[in-house]
Amino acid sequence: MNLNIDAEKQNMYDAIVVGTGISGGWAAKELTEKGLKTLVLERGRAVKHVVDYPTMTKDPWQLPLANKLPAEEMKFYPVQSRTNWVNQANKHWWVKDTENPYTEVKPFDWIRGYHEGGRSIMWGKQTYRLSDLDFEANAKEGIGVDWPIRYKDLAPWYDYVESYIGVSGRSEGLAHLPDGKFLPPMELNCVEEVFRDKLAEKLGRKLTIGRVAHLTAALPHDPSRGICQSRNMCDRGCPYGAYFSSNSSTLPAASRTGNMTLRPHSIVHSVIYDEAKGKAVGVRVLDAETKEEIDFFAKIIFLNASTLGSTYILLNSTSNRFPNGMGNSSDQLGHNLMDHQYRTGAEAKVDGFEDKYYIGRRPNGIYIPRFRNVGDNKRTDYIRGFGYQGSASREGWARGVKELAYGEELKNSLTEPGGWSIGITGFGECLPYHENKVSINHDKKDIYGLPTLSIDAEWKANEKAMRIDMRESAAEMLEAAGFKHVNTYDNPDNIGLGIHEMGTARMGNDAKTSVLNKWNQVHEAKNVFVTDGAAMTSSACQNPSLTYMALTARAVDHAVGELKKGNL
Repeated sequence: MNLNIDAEKQNMYDAIVVGTGISGGWAAKELTEKGLKTLVLERGRAVKHVVDYPTMTKDPWQLPLANKLPAEEMKFYPVQSRTNWVNQANKHWWVKDTENPYTEVKPFDWIRGYHEGGRSIMWGKQTYRLSDLDFEANAKEGIGVDWPIRYKDLAPWYDYVESYIGVSGRSEGLAHLPDGKFLPPMELNCVEEVFRDKLAEKLGRKLTIGRVAHLTAALPHDPSRGICQSRNMCDRGCPYGAYFSSNSSTLPAASRTGNMTLRPHSIVHSVIYDEAKGKAVGVRVLDAETKEEIDFFAKIIFLNASTLGSTYILLNSTSNRFPNGMGNSSDQLGHNLMDHQYRTGAEAKVDGFEDKYYIGRRPNGIYIPRFRNVGDNKRTDYIRGFGYQGSASREGWARGVKELAYGEELKNSLTEPGGWSIGITGFGECLPYHENKVSINHDKKDIYGLPTLSIDAEWKANEKAMRIDMRESAAEMLEAAGFKHVNTYDNPDNIGLGIHEMGTARMGNDAKTSVLNKWNQVHEAKNVFVTDGAAMTSSACQNPSLTYMALTARAVDHAVGELKKGNL
């Protein structure tokens, strides 16, 4: 007994954060800066900014096999490779599916990175706010449950997060895509400017430069981060710290406080609930290196292990009080899984502009905000809407592969850039369906002997009807701009491939129909907070990471206040 007491004292902290990705890094920063001794647990290996980016400066000819993975390596990544992004330059960031299995009841592409920083190293950096069009949609349309917050609740936290991470973009004055605290925008190229002007003139639609977490100007509060160099090699890790990641920003900030203990190789598989105290008291960890099981204790716990990671932990946290998973009396835990559908749109050739080019490889594109089911622009075949991302560019040397010329003629042809082309891809909202779900599969184990997830989710009629419009509207806009040889495409994507998985522990006003309250607390375990994508009540059509960060900063502020009042 004395040994247990000593172990509990030795492993006691003010707060525990599970996960070091986009939301976990923010939880660590906010908790430590508010003075809490915080244990941050990462299931994967340690990754230090710059030091552990092995391919960050490699030129194409320095990468084996023209940056392709050979078949003997690709066999480890049957799911991760569905993105077509796994290559020699970034293979160290993706999980090996052979070591981390799951069950696809229906096809689901679960794209993961298990290391310090998580997917904040590999994300696309597109950074948009949700609006009341999104927060009110469920209530107005009778879908799922109502969000327990509105835009006014999150607006100051959007301000706070954007000011800290650095978001470049242009204000456009759209109520349904609120403007933010922007650094100078990246530039549209000449074709994109024409497209913008024609869209406004012909169809009354907006086109703007993407809003991205890339520094286009110095951040006075963080001189360690440099300005974007337009290398477009972001998924390797940026040595300049120009794009926001946990590794370049929030985790170093937490470390500087002296209040953070970061422990890698620590797989949290459950939350410890004390029935006598009526609250969670800690987490149970499997050490990935020693296979030892260790308990850590804290007054408050933040689950930021990713949407499905955090939900897995809650589902696996069973007790007399919670036989079906912690906080699951509503039977909503694991349900209402969402993602964004994409990979459909249109492309075109652009005549002229042969005397125009652009500087660098801009790690950003254009953004066309949602215009469907906004105001008077209503559809009767589906609800909600979509936005577009894309870009215009000139063909480069790769076109030489298909040229019939050879010798001097071929060399001369490749000294000049090719013609212009443009493409846009839709990103569409997914509704929250109770039957789109995850559950624990005790029959299939991972390499650590832990149970795994079973995932049962699919696109339904609303998404399929929207997808047709996403494709047709893309062609309509390119044709309206006067571009030639417009072709549509539709490369069907499984749910999951958007890598914006959301839901499964949704926020709501009523503990009978939701898992979390308006402060991201588990209704039935108030000292447990979930602030990653699991908390989302609906998906909107905007990239969601900024919302995770804002929810996290807001929830920490509330948690620390409640802790000081003795309410937790």
